[in-house]
Amino acid sequence: MTGGRKRPYRDFHRARARSPPSSSPFNKKHRISLNSWSKSKPPAYPRPHYQAHRITSNQESGKQQTFHSYLDIPNLPPKIRVLCEIIANTPSLAVEKVLEGSGIGVWQEDVEGVLKLSYGFPGAAVNFFRWSGHQLKDDHSPYAWNLVVDMLGKNSLFDAMWDVVTSMHRKGLLSLATFASIFSSYVIAGSLREAIMTFEVMEQYGMPPDVVALNSLFSAICRGGKTGDAVDFLRIVKERTRPDADTYAILLEGWENEGNVTGARRTFAEMVREISWDPANVPAYNSFLCTLLKGPSGICEALKYMWTMSDHRCYPGMKFFRSALEECTKRNDSKGADFLWEAMVGRIGYRPDTELYNSMIALQCHTDHIDVAERLLDEMVYNGAFPDDRTYNTLLQSLIKCRKLEEASIVFTEMVKNECLPSLANCNAAARMFIDARDHCSATNVWKWMVEYYRSDLDETGNTLIAGLLHLDRLPEAVKYAEDIIERGIKLSSSTLSRLKQSLSKARKLHVYDELLRK
Repeated sequence: MTGGRKRPYRDFHRARARSPPSSSPFNKKHRISLNSWSKSKPPAYPRPHYQAHRITSNQESGKQQTFHSYLDIPNLPPKIRVLCEIIANTPSLAVEKVLEGSGIGVWQEDVEGVLKLSYGFPGAAVNFFRWSGHQLKDDHSPYAWNLVVDMLGKNSLFDAMWDVVTSMHRKGLLSLATFASIFSSYVIAGSLREAIMTFEVMEQYGMPPDVVALNSLFSAICRGGKTGDAVDFLRIVKERTRPDADTYAILLEGWENEGNVTGARRTFAEMVREISWDPANVPAYNSFLCTLLKGPSGICEALKYMWTMSDHRCYPGMKFFRSALEECTKRNDSKGADFLWEAMVGRIGYRPDTELYNSMIALQCHTDHIDVAERLLDEMVYNGAFPDDRTYNTLLQSLIKCRKLEEASIVFTEMVKNECLPSLANCNAAARMFIDARDHCSATNVWKWMVEYYRSDLDETGNTLIAGLLHLDRLPEAVKYAEDIIERGIKLSSSTLSRLKQSLSKARKLHVYDELLRK
C-alpha cells in the first residue's frame, strides 16, 4: 500500500488505548471449550477480538482454508489412520465414546500425528485431544497444545482458541510459537487489528512483546500481503520495541512479494538510518535489490544501489544475482551480465553453480560472444560447477551455427566423454556440417554415437551420411554404413539408394547393391 491511500487499521494508538474486550460466546450447543478440565474458573485475561466467528468464503476479509488430511498421506501408520478416520467420520459429541470403545492406546507422538491431519474437523479433534489427555495423565506435549491453538485459529474458532491459550498459560506452556500461530490465524482471517492487539496483550500472558515477537507478527502480516500496515505499526511501536536487522529484512521481503518499489525504497532508507549498514543483513539486501528489478529502471537502479552497498562492504546474496542475470537474459544484455558476473565472482568471491553458468553461457551464445561462452565452460570446474547436458548442448548449437568445426568437434568429444547427451537436433546439424566440410571422420564419429544412444528419428542423418560419403568418393565406407543402417531398420531414401547404385555400377560392383536390397 503506497501513496496517500488510507489503510483500514491506521489508528493503532487508539486501539492500544482500549483494553481489548472479551469476545462474545458461541452458541452453547456448538462451542468448543476446554474449561471442563479445570475445576476453578480461569482468570479473565483480555482477548484481542470483539466477536469470534467463522469466516466464510463469501466474506471479503477471509480466505478459504484447505487443510491436509490423512487421506493425502500414503503409508500412514495404521493406528494414526484409524484415529483420524474416527475423528473424520464421527459427530463431535460422540467422538470420546467411540474412542473409548476402540481400545486404542496413545502416546504423545500419536496425538501430535493425529492433530496435524485433523484440521478439517476441529470439534472432533479437540474432543480427541481431551480423551487422549486422560490416557496421558494430562501430560500433552507443548507441540500438541500448539497444534490445537493453530487448528482452532485456522478455523476462525477464536473463542475456543483463547480458552486453550488460557489453559496453556496456567500450565506454563505458552511460547512464541503459540503467539506466532495466533498472529497468522488472525491475518489469514482478515482480522489484522486483532493480530496487532494480540501482540499488545502478550505481556499479560507472561510473554514479552520483544523484537522477536514483533518480527513474528510482521512476518504473518507481510505473508498476508499487508506490508504497508506492518510499516505503519512499526512507526508506533519502535519507540518501545526497537527493530533489528530481521525486522527490516521481513518488511523488505514483503515489499518484494508485493512488487512495491516505492515502499521498498522508503523502508530501505529507514533501515540504513535506524540500524546503519550491516554486512550480515544479506536477506534484506537481496529482497530490496530484487524489488528494484521489478521497477521501471530495473537493472540500472539495482546496480546503482548495489555499488552503494559495496562502498559499505555490504553485498547481496546469490538470490539477487540469479534474478538479475535472468533479467539480463530477457533483455539480451550481455554487457550488464558481464558487469554482474565480475562483481559476483571477481569482487565478492561467490562461486556460481551449474545453473548460473548455464544461464550466462546461453546469454553469451545468443549474443554471439562464443569466445566468452567457451571461457566460461573452461572455468566451471575450477569453481566447483560441472557442465551438464544443457551446458554442452547450448555451446555446441552455437558453434555449429557459426560453423566453428574444430571447436565443435572438441566440445562434442568432451561432451560424450563426460557422459552428457548431445541432443538429436545437434547431432543432425553436426553430422551435416562435418559432411559439408568434407570431414568424414568427425561425421562418422557423430553417427556412431547416435546409433548407440538413439533408437528413432535417425533417417535424416543416416541418409545425409551415406550421401556425403558418396560425394567424397568413399564408396567402401558408404557401403559399410549403408549395410549397418539397413540392418538397424533405418530407412534409406530412394534418392540415396539411387546414388549408391550409380556409384556401385561405376565401380562394377552391382552385385553389392543387390545384396543390400536383399537385406
